Amino acid sequence: MREEDDAGGGEFVGARLDAGLRAARFASPPSADEFAAAIEPRNAPAVFRGVVKDWTASSRWDPRRGGLDYLLEKVGPDVDVEAMMSSTGHVLVPFSKFMNSCKSYLRYPNASSDSPKAQEILKEPASSEEGCSSSLESCDQVYLAQVSILNTENKERCSLEVLKEDIQEPTFLRGKPFSSINIWMNRAHLRSSTHYDPHHNLLCVVAGCKKVTLWPPSASPYLYPMPVYGEASNHSSVSIEEPDYSSYTRAKYMKEYSERVILNCGDALFIPEGWYHQVDSDDLTIAINFWWKSRIMNEILVDQEMNKMVHENSLSCSKGTTVCQPTDEESGGPEQLKHKQVNFGSSDKKDSPLQTLEPSTLQALYELISLVHNSVEMVSHNEITEPTSRDASCMQSNGSEKIAADDSSLLEKDPIAKIILPLKPLELQSMLLAMAHTFPRTLEALVLNMLGPIGAEILTRKFDEMDQQATKEQQSEFYKTFYSVFDDQYAAMDALLNGKEMFSFQVFQSVLRQYIGVHADRPN
Repeated sequence: MREEDDAGGGEFVGARLDAGLRAARFASPPSADEFAAAIEPRNAPAVFRGVVKDWTASSRWDPRRGGLDYLLEKVGPDVDVEAMMSSTGHVLVPFSKFMNSCKSYLRYPNASSDSPKAQEILKEPASSEEGCSSSLESCDQVYLAQVSILNTENKERCSLEVLKEDIQEPTFLRGKPFSSINIWMNRAHLRSSTHYDPHHNLLCVVAGCKKVTLWPPSASPYLYPMPVYGEASNHSSVSIEEPDYSSYTRAKYMKEYSERVILNCGDALFIPEGWYHQVDSDDLTIAINFWWKSRIMNEILVDQEMNKMVHENSLSCSKGTTVCQPTDEESGGPEQLKHKQVNFGSSDKKDSPLQTLEPSTLQALYELISLVHNSVEMVSHNEITEPTSRDASCMQSNGSEKIAADDSSLLEKDPIAKIILPLKPLELQSMLLAMAHTFPRTLEALVLNMLGPIGAEILTRKFDEMDQQATKEQQSEFYKTFYSVFDDQYAAMDALLNGKEMFSFQVFQSVLRQYIGVHADRPN
């Protein structure tokens, strides 16, 4: 079933990208069982050639073969969609206007977007947003990005649900809990920013061509993620076209850790969560993508009996780490927490983060602080030091080391994960804010020195759930406060992303052991 890797035709594999992280290629679709057991838990990309060529979308949507008229008729004249413009961002426009602008581009592909010919169609008045027409006229790029066909979290956003009739759920994704199915369409050639997504992603091209460059989560230091408290914290700061190596010195190595794959009509690409990717789309390209949460994490949350799938004591590498220690003010640990809680005057209560916590959340905070302080005391007693997680995380320092296997449950092996898993997203948010304000060094030590793979996976899942329940302003304020406690914010991001990558490897290893009795070494 698997093809030989093809480095020609514009595809590329960086010299430093480990062989175990390179995209697998399949000439025919795998079964749902094969995908779930051997492809998804591998946590590496996979290319499926021709897997969606039989969709109605692949045969009827092509703009160069009458697809624009077909889409206009199918969607109708009265549907508005959220389009992206390079100059002003999101804007609501009639779907018919965007289709007509694509027709105009098809007739005059060499005309600039602000030329009279290219603007003929766009001068029609907008039906849903005042000033939309003038914004379109001044924009050099208009495209549809993440317009929902299916959205389980917000059904009101499914403006193009009627198009679901023209696509089919790939057989190997059967049973996946999709969070959304979206359409992406650009008029002229388009280049995306470099970013990662918090969900697994299957990108399917139904017209045109896309060139996708991929980086594993471990390449994050070379990509310089944007400030973690901003709206685009999952995006790279480095310009692909003109990288500034004087400001981003490590970026000169980013190509060596990358791989580029080419997707034509009918092809699909599996992009695991946390993998950075940058996409170049030929003009008049249309794609569909499916987003879903990883199977393993869903099963952990639904049925804790599945915890036996991963076998590792996530604290085995945190003992002896002395990178971050609580301050003298925090050295009282849990007793200091009790003291702080009891001794607030009436004028302080309303301003104290601790006073807003529910009893169960306060207990969880107490237990986390106890873990950190007990670990610090053990390290101080033994006088053992380790490198920081940024420079040589112990989760990755010995890639060939065998993961210990026993019959203990996953959460029992990771006390931090066991504490944070039962907390509701906003309860966890309140607890972390309380730690940031009251015990900042303890929080720093927790994330950088003690957070194991399972804890990193659960914590980032909780972050995703928080984001779904908060406004953009609330998200920004939380992340700004949370990450402000770290002297090196990139080290915190590395700890989380490396932990997630290690978690995926553990799951992959466990599945191999369970299904085929093979033990896989972690890639170096």
